[in-house]
Amino acid sequence: MRSLLLLTLLILCSPFLSSSSAQEVPQRPNILFAISDDQSYPHAGAYGDKGVNTPAFDRIAKEGALFHTCLAGSPGCSPSRAALLTGRHTWEIEQAGTHASSFPITYQVYPDILEQAGYFVGYTGKGWGPGNWKTSGRERNPCGPSFGKFKMKSPAGISANDYAANFEAFLKKKPDDQPFCFWYGCHEPHRGYKKGIGLEQGKKLEDATVPSFLPDTPEIRSDILDYYVEIEWFDQHLARILKTLEERDELDNTLIVATADNGRPFPRAKANGYEYGVHVPLAIRYPKRIPASLDVKQPVDFVDLAPTMLDAAGIFPTIAMSGASLFPLINGEVNDLGPAFSARERHSSSRHNNLTYPIRSMRTDDFLLIWNPRPSRWPAGHPAGFKGDKFGYYDIDGCPSKTFLWENRNDPKLGEYFHLAVDKRPEWELYAAESDPGNLVNLAEDSQYKSRFEELKNTMLDYLEKTGDPRVLNGGDIYEEYIRYSHIREFPAD
Repeated sequence: MRSLLLLTLLILCSPFLSSSSAQEVPQRPNILFAISDDQSYPHAGAYGDKGVNTPAFDRIAKEGALFHTCLAGSPGCSPSRAALLTGRHTWEIEQAGTHASSFPITYQVYPDILEQAGYFVGYTGKGWGPGNWKTSGRERNPCGPSFGKFKMKSPAGISANDYAANFEAFLKKKPDDQPFCFWYGCHEPHRGYKKGIGLEQGKKLEDATVPSFLPDTPEIRSDILDYYVEIEWFDQHLARILKTLEERDELDNTLIVATADNGRPFPRAKANGYEYGVHVPLAIRYPKRIPASLDVKQPVDFVDLAPTMLDAAGIFPTIAMSGASLFPLINGEVNDLGPAFSARERHSSSRHNNLTYPIRSMRTDDFLLIWNPRPSRWPAGHPAGFKGDKFGYYDIDGCPSKTFLWENRNDPKLGEYFHLAVDKRPEWELYAAESDPGNLVNLAEDSQYKSRFEELKNTMLDYLEKTGDPRVLNGGDIYEEYIRYSHIREFPAD
């Protein structure tokens, strides 16, 4: 089981402790962390999605471990990245656990720990954010110094950041005697996309895999193809980065972690506690400690990634982390780490008085349990539009799929998909995750699953209480008070 280490910090002590000192480790590995922005499981070739071409991710999976059940820290980028950086669940890190707020300096991050241990640290693209890291006294983004000088010509809707070239610039600046820790943060496949770019690049409508919570129409399929193109952009830069490591004879001495921060930017996916909101791809390559072609089915989550990277470097931090290194699971020393968790509070500014929509998700081998502590609120945001917009629901990114659902909301059949995305939800939801990945059949009130539901519910609430979740301890109204530094909209009261 994941250790239930709480919030005791030993910041005033030595920044790290090692089972063997750094000098005794023959060759500390480099650490490359690659993260896309808004990519759901199973959208990679290694998972069998034939519509998207991801040879770099697939190579990491083939030459290392492919994880089939990884939960992001949150279904939104900023809190999810904060959970990953700290090795703590979003409810354990105050403001950093909600979207577009601040990142208290109290919570140390793994790049800082590695830097203090002698690593050369940097990032390119999207690090931690959106939010304001300066308000807490931090002097840089929690991911480290930025490397973003090199740009390139890119298709419409795609960042001009030449991620791979900036990685090369980082390596040129690195002293020869230091291992590195680098964060490759791709802005893709975040919205917006150039509409129709998938078809323009030769993809066909039949290439798209349509999830059960969206209608199977040409408009939806085309939007999915555009999403595939942006996943491929992330993968192309990852391939260039791998090639650079090979040319420098550093590939096999580099722990490579490739994942995404949260699910795809479509209705009922991103910003939701469902599978397509929190279940993300994950592959890890490090031949010195990970065998090739390893499939890991057991649930893992983002709080496990920082401990894994520190473990690879031979470092055991003096700060408390709720995650556990994945190496014992990979090497068969333990059978599982217990359930995986994800959570959200505020996503965009979508409700009266900037209110949150809290969600807690727990994934076991076979079930996904969701707790909605404020079921009276609109899960996708208030229906009201803003300054002339036709419709609200701002927790759903603006996109052709959202527009299509809105325009067909009164259709006898298509309207059902609109209501799946925006209607209010019960406090508890339970889904058979493997047989119902679209999470359409709520088993929470099914008498057949009553005992299993109660067991899972108690497991979740017990874990949340032990790890200090304010939603369990005192209602969690503190989340309504955290400052949002991004744009705030005005809405009528519910």
